Amino acid sequence: MDLSRIKMVVTDMDGTLLNSNHQVSNRFFELFEQLKERGILFAAASGRQYNSIVDKLQPIKDDIIVIAENGGFAMQREKELVSTPLPMEHKNRILDALENIADIHPVLCGKRKAHLLARSPEFAEKLREYYTEYELLDDLRTFEGEILKIAIYHFESSEKYIYPAVKHLEGELKVKVSGANWVDISSPNAHKGFALQKVQAQHNISPQETMVFGDYNNDLEMLALADFSFAMANAHPNVMKAANYRTASNDDFGVERILEKLVKA
Repeated sequence: MDLSRIKMVVTDMDGTLLNSNHQVSNRFFELFEQLKERGILFAAASGRQYNSIVDKLQPIKDDIIVIAENGGFAMQREKELVSTPLPMEHKNRILDALENIADIHPVLCGKRKAHLLARSPEFAEKLREYYTEYELLDDLRTFEGEILKIAIYHFESSEKYIYPAVKHLEGELKVKVSGANWVDISSPNAHKGFALQKVQAQHNISPQETMVFGDYNNDLEMLALADFSFAMANAHPNVMKAANYRTASNDDFGVERILEKLVKA
């Protein structure tokens, strides 16, 4: 595995760079400085809100590319690189499809703020890990602001309880099981691969010069854009199948182990 040509590293956050306590390791920050010295770009690509990603990577936020909301929004410092909103005519159609599913929690995700129903303090508490800026609404249908996606949470299983009810929207919209508890619905072009392709073009970086880490289905499109694509040991079976390489789990420094090899290369 010749890593000497790598010019950009891209990693998912939850289940990948973050451990099970949602923390970034000190070792990663040390390795990042070595990547920076070598002129290697770094991008964090997540289903999380932009502000939440920046909070996790606060010490290096001015030196990285942030791909947020599953690729619907990307920033480098204060420069907007990508913005792919969900067409507003789809919002209430999606909410209609969710209407008869018990115990779900839909979130309207804007560039800097999320919007959710005021009915569930328990869910609002859970949401704070992923969305640092949000507001509570009495009715999501009457919200008229721009949104990038609708994220839907189920405390038990997104694949079992949410996905079957919205699967019929695939094709017309991007429907992604983005975690054990989350399904995200967005514009067809609002995915991590679309955003990464834009970033690669802007920086003249090829798939042969790109390294990507992921663990869930919302990482599949960006894994396809890197010759050096890595599935975490804790990854979804679809990711295991799609990635060219494997690494250790997010709790066993899977990303850091490969970055150590990269800086030596």
